[in-house]
Amino acid sequence: MHAPDERLTAPVYAARQVRELDRLATERIGVASYELMARAGAAALRALLAHWPQAREVLVYCGGGNNGGDGYVLARLAKQHGLAVTVLAVVPPDRLKGDARRAHDDCAAATIAIERFVRHTHNEVARKPDAIVDALLGIGADRPLDGELAAAVGAINAASAPVLSLDVPSGLHADTGWPLGVAVRAAVTVTFVALKPGLYLGASCDYVGQIELADLELPPDLGRGFSPALVRLGLEDLARALPRRPRSAHKGTNGRLLIVGGGPSMPGAVRLASEAALRTGAGLVYVATHADSISAVRAGRAEVIAQAVDGPTDLEHLLASVDAAVLGPGLGRTPWARALWRRLLDTELPLIVDADALNLLAEAPRSGGRWILTPHPGEAARLLNSSIDEVERDRSASARALADRYGAITVLKGARTLIASPDPSVPTRVCGRGNPGMATAGMGDVLAGVLGALVVQTRDLDTSAGAGVLLHALAGDSAAAGAERGTVAADLMPHLRRWANPS
Repeated sequence: MHAPDERLTAPVYAARQVRELDRLATERIGVASYELMARAGAAALRALLAHWPQAREVLVYCGGGNNGGDGYVLARLAKQHGLAVTVLAVVPPDRLKGDARRAHDDCAAATIAIERFVRHTHNEVARKPDAIVDALLGIGADRPLDGELAAAVGAINAASAPVLSLDVPSGLHADTGWPLGVAVRAAVTVTFVALKPGLYLGASCDYVGQIELADLELPPDLGRGFSPALVRLGLEDLARALPRRPRSAHKGTNGRLLIVGGGPSMPGAVRLASEAALRTGAGLVYVATHADSISAVRAGRAEVIAQAVDGPTDLEHLLASVDAAVLGPGLGRTPWARALWRRLLDTELPLIVDADALNLLAEAPRSGGRWILTPHPGEAARLLNSSIDEVERDRSASARALADRYGAITVLKGARTLIASPDPSVPTRVCGRGNPGMATAGMGDVLAGVLGALVVQTRDLDTSAGAGVLLHALAGDSAAAGAERGTVAADLMPHLRRWANPS
């Protein structure tokens, strides 16, 4: 088994930190700024040739800063490589300064056609390039695009050729991942020096395409002492949480999990969560559910120990027998649900708080200790007395706010799920896996079961949160391989088992 993007580094640095790394490269190790630009252009050309080896004609859109300079370098090197290259200068060359002006002049000296991009002339439409390079803005965008820049982004997006963006797709905020009015939709983004949060947050998954990292030959310890804005989850997180079991293992040593939910006529959620927990390796899985749901749960998975409960007193012997609990799948908001919710929140057990348990928490906020919260953006908005739009526009800040307010590890679900700790010294983690096929009913219930299973096996909420999110996403990618639309939550079950055995 393998996962995409394992070649990328784990730390993700804010734009201001990357600018500082550029400065340190010059001041500490003596790499001239133009040399960095030359390395960036060369790395970008390598990416272009790797992804589109048959390309013969390339159209390069160049802006006015260092990102434009990277584009001019790429154009010059591409011609040396034998490609037919045309540059569209979106910013007039006489406004260029420093390294960008030098890169332009070197490009012009190589007799490359440099044309002025002018709105409404459509001078790019008549061409049929094999690839387009976006070298307009990079990490420099911090306000809505207008004028020629916005028009150039529109022209790039309207073209039929695949797009390579340099550093960050132009118009995408480098820290939040939110489009600044308009943004380039790239097939590939080659980012320089370090990964940026905007490649993983906000709406970035609709813009960045495949991410490549070019470190520009800078030493990996250059940013020693920097606290990353995000940390990417990787296969090592799975291996750490799920080592090979000893031959002497038995169901008791593999952990006992209780799942509480399944209100009247809602057995499906606990049914999915319980099987996911078993497939992820929990030794024993108990389900406490409403009498109306008990038959469906028992019929769905014989290995689940299901019990009908009328109220909190029926939970006591179960709570005394397990190592952790999942609260919420199919719970509802009836008096029965509220009574169970109050009892579970008072337990000292590690607790995964999901679905309607989160909605009840939003109605009556309290701070937890050993909790993992698993909100989707709508639930997060209710928990923060906010709006979905506010949550999505700064997902990192939203996840951190939830962790702070509720004193719990927070898994903010969605494209590029985030995991925030109530400990401010712990960087927020991000999952780069998952796919649109997972946007369907029951996926959150499967994740809740996965998280619960990991907690009872590892006895560590932080480790379980990271590994569980990654395991769930990898299983989703395997289940949806080649056919995302129509994937259902139960399709993940065999793949959970595969990915839960990383060694």
